[in-house]
Amino acid sequence: MSKMFDAILRLIRDKNILVSEHGYDEMMYDDILFRDVIDGVTEGVVIEEYPDYHKGPCILVLQNDCVGRPIHVVWGVPKNRRFPAVLVTAYRPDPDRWSDDFLRRKI
Repeated sequence: MSKMFDAILRLIRDKNILVSEHGYDEMMYDDILFRDVIDGVTEGVVIEEYPDYHKGPCILVLQNDCVGRPIHVVWGVPKNRRFPAVLVTAYRPDPDRWSDDFLRRKI
């Protein structure tokens, strides 16, 4: 497991979470409930890590909603900070752009 994901999980457990405006918009657009994101995070699988992202390190995580549908969630922490866990975006992955297990991008 990644150190970044461990840190994100600790922050979420401590309810130290911020949802970006973009994150809210994307969840609404794809009919994703915040509760599903939070409830599914502990079973998440890190797909990609972006340690040098200009706004702060972040990770792309594959999670599932309450009925088992896949969700991709980008979690981050603001640059030069240790908290909060920021839900940058959450969306339903496009099966035309991702492998059948939604873990790898199609070329």
